[in-house]
Parts: sequence; C-alpha cells; structure tokens
Amino acid sequence: MVFASGVFLYWFLPLVLLGTISLPRALRNPFLTAASFVFYSWWRPDYSLLMLATAAFDFSTGKLIDRARQRGARGTGWLVLSLCANLGLLAWFKYANFGVASWNSLMTLSGGDPVRWSSILLPVGISFYTFQSMSYTIDVWRGHLRATRHFGDFLCFVSLFPQLVAGPIVRYRDVATQMSTHRCTLPMFAQGSMFVMMGLAKKVLIADVLAPVVSAAFDHGAPGSADAAWCGLVAYTLQIYYDFSGYSDMAIGLGLMIGLRFPFNFAAPYKADSITEFWRRWHITLSTWLRDYLYIAMGGNRGGRWRTHMNLMLTMLLGGLWHGANWTFVAWGGLHGALLSMERVPVLARWRAALPRMLRVALTLAAVMAAWVFFRADSIETAGAYFVALGDVAGSGGIDALSLLQVLLLVGGAALALFGRTTQDLVQHSSWTTLVWVTLLFFMSLIHLHWQDHVPFLYYQF
Repeated sequence: MVFASGVFLYWFLPLVLLGTISLPRALRNPFLTAASFVFYSWWRPDYSLLMLATAAFDFSTGKLIDRARQRGARGTGWLVLSLCANLGLLAWFKYANFGVASWNSLMTLSGGDPVRWSSILLPVGISFYTFQSMSYTIDVWRGHLRATRHFGDFLCFVSLFPQLVAGPIVRYRDVATQMSTHRCTLPMFAQGSMFVMMGLAKKVLIADVLAPVVSAAFDHGAPGSADAAWCGLVAYTLQIYYDFSGYSDMAIGLGLMIGLRFPFNFAAPYKADSITEFWRRWHITLSTWLRDYLYIAMGGNRGGRWRTHMNLMLTMLLGGLWHGANWTFVAWGGLHGALLSMERVPVLARWRAALPRMLRVALTLAAVMAAWVFFRADSIETAGAYFVALGDVAGSGGIDALSLLQVLLLVGGAALALFGRTTQDLVQHSSWTTLVWVTLLFFMSLIHLHWQDHVPFLYYQF
C-alpha cells in the first residue's frame, strides 16, 4: 500500500485513526500491529511472515542477551547469532541476484559457464525493518537498553506502518516508553496532520511532476547535450529530495497522529556547506545508524588519521551498498566516503574554511549532484556517459519540451530547497496563514491523485 493513494488516504488511514482513538490502551498496540500487517500484506502477504520471523527472532535473542548480562556475561554469542540471521536474510533477498550477476559477468569474460539462476523478489522495506530490529539486539548487548518482556510491543514497533517501508530508521530505545503509553492528543494530531499534508504535497506536486523530466534524461542512455543532461540532473536532485523528505514528513506525521514521536530525517540538506554537514542533514536516521553501529564499532577516529580514513570509506561503501545491489551504489558511497575523508585533511580543511559560506555551499551541492549521477544511473557505463554529456556543450539533442509547471517547479523547488524553511520549523511555528496554504496544497494534491496513477516513493525500492 502506498501513502499517496486513494485506498490509503480515504479508507485505511481513517479506519486506523478511528480505531486508535476509540480503543482502550491495552488494545491499541495489537490493533496497530494488525493494521500494519494489512498495510504490508497489501503488496505480498507471504513476505509479511518474513517480517514476523525477524521480529520474533530478535525479540528472543534480545531476551537471551539480557539474561546473559544479568549473569555477568556479555551474551556476545547470541548477538553474533542475531547479526548473522539479520544480515543473512538481507544478503539473500537483496544481494543474491547481484552476486550471481557479477559472477556470471566474470564467467562470460573468462569463457566459463554462467550460473543458472531465477531472480529473487526483494521484499519491500526489508532494509529498513532489518536495521531497526538489529539495532535492538545491539543496544541490549551494549547495555543501552533492557530487553522488553512484551513481544506485542516489540512486534508493533517493528511493523509500524508509518515508517515500515522507507524509514525513518527508528530505534527501540527511542520509543520504548512510548510503545506502552502512547495516546493521541489534539496537539499531536494537529501537528501530525500538518506533516502529512506537507509531505503529500512534496511528493505529488513536486517530485511526481518532475519525474518525467528525470526519466527522459536517465532512462534511455545519456542525453545528447549538456543542457538536457544538466536539466535532468537538477530535476533528479530535486525529485529525490522532495520524494524522500515528503515520505519522511508523512511518516513522522502519521506517527504523531497515533501518539508516537519519530526522529526527524531531513534538515535542509542542500544548505550544507560540507559533505560532513550534508550527512548531518540528509537521511539523518541512516547516517547516525551507520555512525553508531558501524563506524564507531570499527574504531571511528580513535586509531589515527589513516585508520579514520579507512573507517569512513568502508562505512560509506557499505552505506552505498545498503541502498541497492548495484555497483553504481557502491560508487556513490565510495565518492561520498572519499569526500568525507578529504574534508578531514588539515590543509584542505583550512582551504575550505577560508572560502565564503555561499561558495562552500555551491561546491558541496555540486559534489552531491555529481554523486547523484551514480545513484540514478543503471550502470557504471551509463553514469560515465552521463558525465560526458554534462560537458558536451556542442552535442545534439536539446531539452525535451518542458511544461510551464515543470519549469516553475525546477526554479521554485530549487529556491525552496536552498532558502526555504524546513517542514518541522513550519509545523512548530505555524500560523493561520501557513495552515491555509498547507490545506490548499493538500487539496491540490488530492485532486492531482485523481487524474494520475499513484507513483510509489523512490525509497520503496531500497
């Protein structure tokens, strides 16, 4: 089921809100769990069993780790078992096709026989709910959290429909108390409604309208000229931001409407004046997850300069691979890792600090946009051809005809991303004028949904 669809907005969400508000506290979590499984099963009912198995396994290993710690042991063996099970499932469903395809490519080049293989269908959201569930056992092992005794609460946390398929990546320790005490209040419901309306407008009125411009530039090989390539790249830079931040806004808003506070996931990332700051603003729950559970676990910056650079590169390479099973995502992560490492070189850091902030922002945005080429291209070869097209000022094949609305969104969307206020700021300091504009945009989004097929959020594929 997709947030930006009639069945969700007109049927599923009202029924869930009605049940959450009217049911007694003891029945809220079971009701939300059942609703979340309906939400997930709308796509593939059988894959909901995989999510159930993941939650049950990590709940059990969490209890075993906690029991070992109470006896004075670490419970490391149980943690390793949990990590192997979670990462094994993720590797099988997400990377098996990639591994076989890479192996077959090598066999073809060397004259060997390729492996016969039937592609495995990727379960929607497995990257997100696996990370959430896995962080629970790690936190119990580290002593940051006592294992919960209530499987119902934990299953509700893992399966919660607002953040189930595309984040934010929520940690159990951040919502443990809320899971047993949450209730919908009028102020939370009002704030949540604002988040949902603004998130839907970002998705439907900006990201989806720019989607055809992006497809024209990326889906049929590299464009034939620099102007077409740059137009497509700017459009994708805006599309992925408004699509993903729109989903995150809706997830946060839906959480508030059922009485739960989720962490913010975006903080005006294109205003960042360094790649380091960019990752403090973009997909915040993923970057902090990678920092806390991977980068620091490998030693962080405690082993000297070269060890720090190596840890950064490995973290970002794995972070890129987490996004998708393709060498393009590895290249995207590697480029960000290299840029993060460069910013920690003292000479380069001093040089950057001497530049005006606006120039630093421009350079950072240019680097981010260059990395987006790898993120959107379907192969390394296509990405290379796209970079050539970006500099091909004498090439043939200009920009396809853009509608006036698309031109306005390219300009206005860029201005809003660079100079506008964040969604959380608008919600927390809203006025009647803001409410009127947001409500108007929401109804425009609903009208737009009636005459276009719903388009899944981009991060559903990760």
